[in-house]
Amino acid sequence: MTKCSGATAQAAYLSEATPQDPYRYHQGFGNRIASEAIPGVLPQARNAPQRVKYDLYSEQLNGSPIVSSRTNIQNVWLYRIRPSVAHRQLQKIPKNDFLIESCFLPMNDNVEQVASQLAWDPFPMPTASEHVDFVHGLKTIGGNGDPTLREGMAIHIYTASTSMDRSAFCNNDGDFLILPQVGLLDIQTELGRIMVRPGELVVIQAGIKFRVSLPFGPSRGYVQEIFGSHYELPELGPMGSNGMAYPRDFDIPVASFDIDSSAWNIVYKLGGRLHTCEQSHTPFDVVAWHGNYAPFKYAIEKFVNMANVEKDLADPTIYTVLTARSKVPGVTLTDFLAFTPRWSTTTNTFRPPYYHRNMSTEVMGLIYGQYGGSSHVLEPGGLSYEASYMPHGESYQTWKESTTKELVPERVAEGTLAWMWHLSAPLLLTRYALEKSGCLHRSDATRWDNVQGHFLDHLAEINADLATAGLPLLGQHEIAQ
Repeated sequence: MTKCSGATAQAAYLSEATPQDPYRYHQGFGNRIASEAIPGVLPQARNAPQRVKYDLYSEQLNGSPIVSSRTNIQNVWLYRIRPSVAHRQLQKIPKNDFLIESCFLPMNDNVEQVASQLAWDPFPMPTASEHVDFVHGLKTIGGNGDPTLREGMAIHIYTASTSMDRSAFCNNDGDFLILPQVGLLDIQTELGRIMVRPGELVVIQAGIKFRVSLPFGPSRGYVQEIFGSHYELPELGPMGSNGMAYPRDFDIPVASFDIDSSAWNIVYKLGGRLHTCEQSHTPFDVVAWHGNYAPFKYAIEKFVNMANVEKDLADPTIYTVLTARSKVPGVTLTDFLAFTPRWSTTTNTFRPPYYHRNMSTEVMGLIYGQYGGSSHVLEPGGLSYEASYMPHGESYQTWKESTTKELVPERVAEGTLAWMWHLSAPLLLTRYALEKSGCLHRSDATRWDNVQGHFLDHLAEINADLATAGLPLLGQHEIAQ
């Protein structure tokens, strides 16, 4: 009989640094995490002791109303060198200094609802000599609702050529979901550092300060902002415990702090307006923290695709990575869908996306590769837009090919990462998107002129079926009328 001692974990699990990402992370979506840059700092059995170790300041950040159900409470306790309140007077920034829009109500003349299908070519990158950082490079495409109502969302693009230098941004209006399409983002947050590459997403919740550095040059990407809600994982339902985005694949930063008493500039966004203030110390001085209100990132390539394997098509929401609730019970505010390489195996099925009209507005982008699931020509860094209830689908040529070819198991979307935002409310587009971007191209007005109706090609067969059923035949006279 062989007997030997086993092993015992010595610490909580952290991911390992890689050549592409020098940082380590906690893991697990929505977990309550305790993180210390210096061991022993976190107080035990209380959140606000009379005196925190090393005379740090205790500070709570609530991401939900204080009176909430236990399952909805999101908060974090921070133990920092100086409290956030230590800053100078806030000053409004003139609106014309930025192309950020937050009010998407009908009385705002800067936005409008458009019925036509639209698409945008890749948005141009600023040159290094233009010195455009992440905040100055934000431009709003559209949205719905208003942050003062705590309901709605906005879609932005960003293009940046320089790092944020001794400046930080704090979005008090909502959560940011950022998708870099070109270039890496080295993001320093109050709770730690995150490196994000194309193919990954990062979520930074409302009220958390951050700054963006560009370690390898200019960057471009997409941003969704949600008001009054937070991103969460979709329900799995009959799928059970496994599939789609696994909670363990979400990375949360570890505590990291700087000691810096130089002048800093903080930009706040509140009610759609930008405000700025100065302070004589870095905002990134949190030595330890604990809670479940923390930024996170996710490598979209890890998504576990679920789809029909024998027949018919599932709705595209089967590819939902993250979702956010609206104030209407059972209705989402938005869903973030990802289209990654996968198998298509169904038989006797029209495999491309079916022709459809739905309540949701669809906004789609492409990180890399080629995507054939849209009637638009979509390029990496571009966007497409389909309005609520407006018809859309594949080209006539795709229909002909897909209804006649032999169906065999095949790989689709190889080398491609495309994404879509499903929006339950209509999207109002900004003046920048419609007039100033220089990237808008409308759908070809003649694109659908070649669509043929093939019903009458089968007139003899139709009449035979009608005769069998004892029904009047379709005659040439009736058809001509």
